Amino acid sequence: MKTVALDLGDQWIGIAISDALGMFARPYGTTTPKELENFLTKLFAEQAIAKVIIGYPKTMRGTISDQTKKVENEKNRLEKIFPTITWILWDERLSSKRANTLKQAKTKSDKVKSHSIAAAFILSSYLDFSAHMPTILNHGDDETE
Repeated sequence: MKTVALDLGDQWIGIAISDALGMFARPYGTTTPKELENFLTKLFAEQAIAKVIIGYPKTMRGTISDQTKKVENEKNRLEKIFPTITWILWDERLSSKRANTLKQAKTKSDKVKSHSIAAAFILSSYLDFSAHMPTILNHGDDETE
């Protein structure tokens, strides 16, 4: 099963998708908030998707902003529409800046594509963490005395 990531914005939403093994993230596309539900309906019909990672825009201090609340509300809405999918909020701090640095947006098309690149950074971060999570969780379980 594949994992999808969303980088939710007010004008554009970047989408990234993993391979079936959950090892690699790649930019998949960009849509608008108005078209997101239709985009996801089609994507879920075409691909075997287990979960969706949503970039969680906390401030650099780790506090909640107006955008954070918008993302939480959208996650709750999408969970109701697509209840068979697992929805996860994932810290996205700096992902958009990394995407813009990687691809200097010169045209409107480049700016739109940068959102899917940001989603790929979010997904890659999640996949890397998930791959090492058993190691992290079991570290320190050794009961050596």
